Amino acid sequence: MRVYIASDFHLKFCEKQEDTVCRKRVIAFLDSLIDKADLLILNGDIFDLWFTWKTVIIKGYFPILKKLADLRESDCRIVFIAGNHDFWFRDFLTNTLDIEVYNNNFIETIDKKKIFVSHGDLYTSNDLRYKIFRSIIRNRIIMKIFEILHPDFALGLGKMLSRSSRSRKTSTALYQKKERGLINFAKKKLKDYDIIIMGHSHIPKLEKYENGIYANAGDWIINNSFIKIIDGNIELCKFKQ
Repeated sequence: MRVYIASDFHLKFCEKQEDTVCRKRVIAFLDSLIDKADLLILNGDIFDLWFTWKTVIIKGYFPILKKLADLRESDCRIVFIAGNHDFWFRDFLTNTLDIEVYNNNFIETIDKKKIFVSHGDLYTSNDLRYKIFRSIIRNRIIMKIFEILHPDFALGLGKMLSRSSRSRKTSTALYQKKERGLINFAKKKLKDYDIIIMGHSHIPKLEKYENGIYANAGDWIINNSFIKIIDGNIELCKFKQ
Protein backbone atom coordinates (compact mmCIF):
# COMPACT_ATOMS: atom_id res chain seq x y z
CA MET A 1 0.00 0.00 0.00
CA ARG A 2 1.21 3.52 -0.82
CA VAL A 3 0.64 5.94 2.07
CA TYR A 4 1.63 9.61 2.28
CA ILE A 5 1.42 11.77 5.41
CA ALA A 6 1.83 15.55 5.47
CA SER A 7 1.08 18.20 8.08
CA ASP A 8 1.40 21.90 8.81
CA PHE A 9 0.80 23.45 5.39
CA HIS A 10 -0.70 26.47 7.23
CA LEU A 11 -2.52 27.60 4.09
CA LYS A 12 -4.00 31.10 4.34
CA PHE A 13 -7.38 32.18 2.98
CA CYS A 14 -6.02 35.73 2.54
CA GLU A 15 -2.59 35.39 0.97
CA LYS A 16 0.60 37.39 0.87
CA GLN A 17 3.14 36.58 -1.84
CA GLU A 18 4.94 33.95 0.23
CA ASP A 19 1.60 32.31 1.06
CA THR A 20 0.73 32.05 -2.63
CA VAL A 21 4.10 30.40 -3.32
CA CYS A 22 3.46 27.91 -0.50
CA ARG A 23 -0.04 27.09 -1.78
CA LYS A 24 1.21 26.46 -5.31
CA ARG A 25 3.92 24.18 -3.94
CA VAL A 26 1.37 22.23 -1.88
CA ILE A 27 -0.93 21.86 -4.89
CA ALA A 28 2.01 20.60 -6.96
CA PHE A 29 2.71 18.02 -4.25
CA LEU A 30 -0.91 16.87 -4.16
CA ASP A 31 -1.01 16.77 -7.95
CA SER A 32 2.04 14.48 -7.90
CA LEU A 33 0.07 11.98 -5.80
CA ILE A 34 -2.77 11.51 -8.29
CA ASP A 35 -2.81 7.86 -9.44
CA LYS A 36 0.19 7.27 -7.16
CA ALA A 37 -1.17 7.31 -3.59
CA ASP A 38 -3.62 4.85 -2.06
CA LEU A 39 -3.98 6.85 1.16
CA LEU A 40 -3.19 10.48 1.98
CA ILE A 41 -3.20 11.48 5.66
CA LEU A 42 -3.41 15.22 6.27
CA ASN A 43 -2.16 15.49 9.83
CA GLY A 44 -3.45 18.85 11.04
CA ASP A 45 -2.80 22.56 10.48
CA ILE A 46 -3.41 22.09 6.78
CA PHE A 47 -5.36 25.34 6.96
CA ASP A 48 -4.22 28.22 9.13
CA LEU A 49 -7.91 28.66 9.94
CA TRP A 50 -10.84 26.44 9.01
CA PHE A 51 -14.57 26.95 9.42
CA THR A 52 -17.60 26.12 7.31
CA TRP A 53 -21.04 27.57 7.78
CA LYS A 54 -24.21 25.74 6.71
CA THR A 55 -24.11 27.22 3.20
CA VAL A 56 -20.75 29.04 3.05
CA ILE A 57 -17.16 27.89 2.53
CA ILE A 58 -14.04 30.07 2.48
CA LYS A 59 -13.37 30.91 -1.18
CA GLY A 60 -9.63 31.39 -0.61
CA TYR A 61 -9.35 27.64 -0.03
CA PHE A 62 -11.08 26.68 -3.28
CA PRO A 63 -7.85 25.71 -5.16
CA ILE A 64 -6.73 23.27 -2.46
CA LEU A 65 -10.25 21.85 -2.04
CA LYS A 66 -10.46 21.33 -5.80
CA LYS A 67 -7.16 19.43 -5.75
CA LEU A 68 -8.34 17.23 -2.88
CA ALA A 69 -11.46 16.48 -4.91
CA ASP A 70 -9.24 15.48 -7.84
CA LEU A 71 -7.31 13.12 -5.55
CA ARG A 72 -10.51 11.46 -4.35
CA GLU A 73 -11.64 11.03 -7.93
CA SER A 74 -8.37 9.18 -8.58
CA ASP A 75 -9.50 6.72 -5.88
CA CYS A 76 -7.06 7.97 -3.23
CA ARG A 77 -8.51 7.65 0.25
CA ILE A 78 -8.03 10.88 2.25
CA VAL A 79 -7.90 11.17 6.04
CA PHE A 80 -7.92 14.58 7.75
CA ILE A 81 -6.85 14.84 11.41
CA ALA A 82 -7.66 18.06 13.26
CA GLY A 83 -4.78 20.31 14.24
CA ASN A 84 -4.60 23.31 16.52
CA HIS A 85 -5.56 25.65 13.65
CA ASP A 86 -8.16 23.57 11.79
CA PHE A 87 -10.67 21.80 14.02
CA TRP A 88 -14.10 23.40 13.57
CA PHE A 89 -15.63 20.86 11.19
CA ARG A 90 -19.15 20.55 9.88
CA ASP A 91 -20.05 18.12 7.11
CA PHE A 92 -18.42 19.76 4.07
CA LEU A 93 -15.23 17.68 4.04
CA THR A 94 -17.03 14.43 4.82
CA ASN A 95 -20.20 14.78 2.72
CA THR A 96 -19.01 16.91 -0.20
CA LEU A 97 -15.40 15.74 -0.63
CA ASP A 98 -15.72 12.25 0.91
CA ILE A 99 -12.80 12.89 3.29
CA GLU A 100 -12.58 11.04 6.60
CA VAL A 101 -12.24 13.47 9.53
CA TYR A 102 -10.80 12.59 12.95
CA ASN A 103 -10.73 15.02 15.86
CA ASN A 104 -7.70 13.63 17.70
CA ASN A 105 -6.07 10.43 16.37
CA PHE A 106 -6.15 8.05 13.43
CA ILE A 107 -5.31 4.41 14.13
CA GLU A 108 -5.10 1.65 11.53
CA THR A 109 -3.12 -1.47 10.67
CA ILE A 110 -1.57 -1.12 7.22
CA ASP A 111 0.65 -3.79 5.66
CA LYS A 112 0.86 -5.50 9.06
CA LYS A 113 2.10 -2.28 10.73
CA LYS A 114 -0.07 -0.82 13.49
CA ILE A 115 0.06 2.94 12.94
CA PHE A 116 -0.94 5.77 15.29
CA VAL A 117 -1.21 9.25 13.75
CA SER A 118 -2.00 12.47 15.61
CA HIS A 119 -1.22 16.14 15.01
CA GLY A 120 0.50 16.16 18.40
CA ASP A 121 -0.68 19.37 20.05
CA LEU A 122 -2.23 17.27 22.84
CA TYR A 123 1.11 15.71 23.71
CA THR A 124 3.60 18.57 23.90
CA SER A 125 5.35 19.29 27.19
CA ASN A 126 5.37 22.54 29.19
CA ASP A 127 2.43 23.95 27.21
CA LEU A 128 -0.35 24.37 29.78
CA ARG A 129 -1.36 27.76 28.41
CA TYR A 130 -2.09 26.32 24.99
CA LYS A 131 -3.96 23.32 26.39
CA ILE A 132 -6.28 25.63 28.34
CA PHE A 133 -6.75 27.70 25.16
CA ARG A 134 -7.48 24.49 23.22
CA SER A 135 -10.21 23.39 25.63
CA ILE A 136 -11.88 26.79 25.35
CA ILE A 137 -11.66 27.27 21.59
CA ARG A 138 -12.99 23.77 20.84
CA ASN A 139 -16.04 24.29 23.03
CA ARG A 140 -19.27 23.81 21.07
CA ILE A 141 -20.76 27.00 22.53
CA ILE A 142 -17.81 29.02 21.17
CA MET A 143 -18.31 27.32 17.80
CA LYS A 144 -22.02 28.24 17.78
CA ILE A 145 -21.21 31.88 18.59
CA PHE A 146 -18.66 31.97 15.78
CA GLU A 147 -21.24 30.42 13.43
CA ILE A 148 -23.82 33.19 13.88
CA LEU A 149 -21.31 35.95 13.08
CA HIS A 150 -21.07 37.30 9.55
CA PRO A 151 -18.29 35.32 7.81
CA ASP A 152 -16.20 38.43 7.07
CA PHE A 153 -16.23 39.47 10.72
CA ALA A 154 -15.79 35.90 11.98
CA LEU A 155 -12.78 35.28 9.73
CA GLY A 156 -11.20 38.57 10.82
CA LEU A 157 -11.56 37.44 14.43
CA GLY A 158 -10.23 34.01 13.49
CA LYS A 159 -7.13 35.56 11.90
CA MET A 160 -6.41 37.34 15.18
CA LEU A 161 -6.70 34.07 17.14
CA SER A 162 -4.56 32.22 14.61
CA ARG A 163 -1.86 34.89 14.73
CA SER A 164 -1.93 34.77 18.54
CA SER A 165 -1.53 30.99 18.47
CA ARG A 166 1.48 31.20 16.14
CA SER A 167 3.17 33.88 18.21
CA ARG A 168 3.39 31.55 21.21
CA LYS A 169 5.56 29.05 19.32
CA THR A 170 8.17 31.08 17.43
CA SER A 171 11.34 30.17 19.32
CA THR A 172 13.38 27.24 17.98
CA ALA A 173 14.30 26.30 21.55
CA LEU A 174 10.61 26.27 22.47
CA TYR A 175 9.75 24.12 19.45
CA GLN A 176 12.41 21.64 20.52
CA LYS A 177 11.26 21.67 24.14
CA LYS A 178 7.69 20.97 23.13
CA GLU A 179 8.82 18.29 20.70
CA ARG A 180 10.38 16.39 23.60
CA GLY A 181 6.84 15.86 24.82
CA LEU A 182 5.93 14.33 21.45
CA ILE A 183 8.95 12.03 21.56
CA ASN A 184 8.31 10.97 25.15
CA PHE A 185 4.67 10.25 24.31
CA ALA A 186 5.72 8.26 21.23
CA LYS A 187 8.21 6.14 23.19
CA LYS A 188 5.46 5.16 25.65
CA LYS A 189 2.95 4.53 22.85
CA LEU A 190 5.34 2.29 20.91
CA LYS A 191 4.60 -0.55 23.30
CA ASP A 192 1.21 -0.76 21.52
CA TYR A 193 2.06 0.43 17.99
CA ASP A 194 4.74 -0.11 15.35
CA ILE A 195 4.80 3.47 14.03
CA ILE A 196 3.87 6.76 15.73
CA ILE A 197 3.50 9.79 13.44
CA MET A 198 3.09 13.40 14.61
CA GLY A 199 3.21 16.94 13.25
CA HIS A 200 2.88 20.25 15.12
CA SER A 201 6.56 20.75 16.01
CA HIS A 202 7.53 21.70 12.42
CA ILE A 203 10.67 19.58 12.92
CA PRO A 204 10.94 16.69 10.40
CA LYS A 205 12.17 13.56 12.12
CA LEU A 206 12.46 9.82 11.68
CA GLU A 207 13.75 7.96 14.73
CA LYS A 208 14.02 4.18 14.94
CA TYR A 209 13.80 2.65 18.41
CA GLU A 210 14.09 -0.93 19.54
CA ASN A 211 10.32 -1.43 19.58
CA GLY A 212 9.20 0.83 16.74
CA ILE A 213 9.48 4.10 14.85
CA TYR A 214 8.65 7.72 15.69
CA ALA A 215 8.23 10.08 12.74
CA ASN A 216 7.31 13.75 12.42
CA ALA A 217 6.11 14.99 9.04
CA GLY A 218 7.57 18.48 9.62
CA ASP A 219 6.03 21.47 7.84
CA TRP A 220 5.65 23.31 4.52
CA ILE A 221 6.63 26.77 5.71
CA ILE A 222 10.34 25.89 5.73
CA ASN A 223 10.93 22.17 5.15
CA ASN A 224 8.37 20.97 2.55
CA SER A 225 8.64 17.56 4.16
CA PHE A 226 6.36 14.54 4.28
CA ILE A 227 6.30 10.89 5.30
CA LYS A 228 6.01 8.10 2.77
CA ILE A 229 5.14 4.51 3.71
CA ILE A 230 5.34 2.04 0.82
CA ASP A 231 4.49 -1.60 1.56
CA GLY A 232 5.22 -0.99 5.25
CA ASN A 233 8.59 0.74 4.68
CA ILE A 234 8.71 4.29 6.05
CA GLU A 235 10.74 7.17 4.63
CA LEU A 236 11.08 10.89 5.47
CA CYS A 237 11.00 12.86 2.22
CA LYS A 238 11.32 16.43 0.97
CA PHE A 239 9.21 17.68 -1.93
CA LYS A 240 11.10 19.22 -4.83
CA GLN A 241 9.32 20.68 -7.84
